[in-house]
Amino acid sequence: GALDPEVAPWARGGAAGMAGAGAGAGARGGAAAGGEARARDPPPAHRAHPRHPRPAAQPSARRMDGGSGGLGSGDNAPTTEALFVALGAGVTALSHPLLYVKLLIQVGHEPMPPTLGTNVLGRKVLYLPSFFTYAKYIVQVDGKIGLFRGLSPRLMSNALSTVTRGSMKKVFPPDEIEQVSNKDDMKTSLKKVVKETSYEMMMQCVSRMLAHPLHVISMRCMVQFVGREAKYSGVLSSIGKIFKEEGLLGFFVGLIPHLLGDVVFLWGCNLLAHFINAYLVDDSFSQALAIRSYTKFVMGIAVSMLTYPFLLVGDLMAVNNCGLQAGLPPYSPVFKSWIHCWKYLSVQGQLFRGSSLLFRRVSSGSCFALE
Repeated sequence: GALDPEVAPWARGGAAGMAGAGAGAGARGGAAAGGEARARDPPPAHRAHPRHPRPAAQPSARRMDGGSGGLGSGDNAPTTEALFVALGAGVTALSHPLLYVKLLIQVGHEPMPPTLGTNVLGRKVLYLPSFFTYAKYIVQVDGKIGLFRGLSPRLMSNALSTVTRGSMKKVFPPDEIEQVSNKDDMKTSLKKVVKETSYEMMMQCVSRMLAHPLHVISMRCMVQFVGREAKYSGVLSSIGKIFKEEGLLGFFVGLIPHLLGDVVFLWGCNLLAHFINAYLVDDSFSQALAIRSYTKFVMGIAVSMLTYPFLLVGDLMAVNNCGLQAGLPPYSPVFKSWIHCWKYLSVQGQLFRGSSLLFRRVSSGSCFALE
């Protein structure tokens, strides 16, 4: 379940982070190009005599860091950002059926009965339909195009998030953070990790708040499959309906748990990776650099599993009591707040519902029972 696009926050907004990084690299590349031009064309007073040519200049660290003319060059920054927006759109479109099925499972829609199977201990258990079986059912009902219900507002949401992060990096460029691997520099390196994480948190929170209204629309378009409604169709008409029925706050339902999940993930992942690299990975080990490069990736998977309940609660609140069958009893009670939703799921033992899409066992609190 941790590898699902919306289960793993390190996978969410990947294109957005890449776009911002490309824009930042572009500024550095442009500065490096200017520095090289000045180095190749010194003032006339300092030109070397033709009979005594000066030695060839050695490549500088600045040139090695961001050479001119690449994807990250200053002149190509808009092109780079557009490239990452397009790349993110492709990944979003390909992964959309996965997110669609996961959301329907999150809201508790189980249109197919479980099947009897055995676990590793040989005991008989009931298994709910996997992603592939569920996706096949959607195709039977709505056709292949039905797997992409709600894709348009999601594409717009991800594109807005990518552009926001890129623009923020231009307005508030991050400070260069050096790689620290010496245990003696633990106090200094920890300050740098805190500074870097604070910067990432600021960008993530701002992009999340701006893109969340489109996320709400996308969620509601998808859960209409449950009751076969057509209340939310186009983006503009959905904006009008939400504003008329729920006011401005209707666009931000479920935002707080999403923000909390992002913050917990960023700090947990970065701090755990930092302490592991500083205390557990010895510099004398030949593969220390390779191990450190993968530490944050592995920590991202682990921490995303722990922060999944925030994602689940945020998505349920986005569709709760909005006039759709999926957000009303018997599928879901009307929640007073996201804390009420969290407590309800906790009592039911459903805080990780939808986190796995392949091997889904019927829980003890489910209405299904073995005969």
